[in-house]
Amino acid sequence: MKAIGGYFEFELHKGPHYHKQALRLNTGRNCLEYILRCRGYEHIYIPYYGCEVMLEPINKLGVRYTFYRINEHLEPIDLPELGDKEAFFYTNYYALKNDFIKALALRYGNQLIVDNAQAFFAQPLEGIDTFYTARKFFGVADGAYLYLCGKDNADELPQDESWNRMNHLLMRHDGGAQFGFEAFHTNNGSLHNQPIKRMSRVTEAIMQSIDYAEVMQQRRNNFKFLHQQLGEQNGLKHVINGPVLGLDYPFYIEDHTLRQRLIDNQIFIAKLWPNIADWCEEGSLEWNLMNYTFHLPIDQRYGIDDMQRIVDVIKNRQ
Repeated sequence: MKAIGGYFEFELHKGPHYHKQALRLNTGRNCLEYILRCRGYEHIYIPYYGCEVMLEPINKLGVRYTFYRINEHLEPIDLPELGDKEAFFYTNYYALKNDFIKALALRYGNQLIVDNAQAFFAQPLEGIDTFYTARKFFGVADGAYLYLCGKDNADELPQDESWNRMNHLLMRHDGGAQFGFEAFHTNNGSLHNQPIKRMSRVTEAIMQSIDYAEVMQQRRNNFKFLHQQLGEQNGLKHVINGPVLGLDYPFYIEDHTLRQRLIDNQIFIAKLWPNIADWCEEGSLEWNLMNYTFHLPIDQRYGIDDMQRIVDVIKNRQ
């Protein structure tokens, strides 16, 4: 029974989810586990250039896996022929590979699994199992969206609770990024080995309060500005075809000093994915992408003045 009266909760605007037709689960890795369970896959092809957390559900279910390499276009060097109970897993890198995913879908059909964790605004393809994560794009502690072709029993899952892993969001709001940094890592770590659950009520409420049109416009503007300013120096310019609604602006440059210079100027960037140092040899394409791709923030919190500050640091103006 709904309580009436008493103390106030967060007051959030209630609008639609961006992914209105998707299943709402608690984490991206659990979206993959849900797919593996529903499809009964026994073998999956996964990229070396990817996050190790995707191995969590694969190992949990005892699914065999084979790594594959990618080329300078961020595409598999070799495409295997799939047998029954086999799947091909592909990451939409930096939200740049939408067209290539269409080609993969023609080849593999519903045996393709698309990871859109870096491409929240990319539209899913009909009949292709596709998932998204929320916390990489928005101020939430968890939450994921899954498009699954066919029947599901998600309504029978228990609902997650997020209240106990949200303190880093409040700490950053009051005290800044560094104040909440340790709590952020602790809360991220708490997502390991979580059972599959439905998205929590608090994450749902926050995700329904977002002005997605405004977010998309801000990200597009910021990406466009950085590419105009840095595109000629960017080793990934050959795969960037205009403004992209991705997670960040991927800037590839073999500059060993840049990360520290950015940090010294209070510009904090993620390093994806450190596990590659254990998986791939030094000097390989995947190793170089891990070490020399700088994931510059373009998100909705920032404007052109902030982008100019990033550019100034990169061009040694600060």
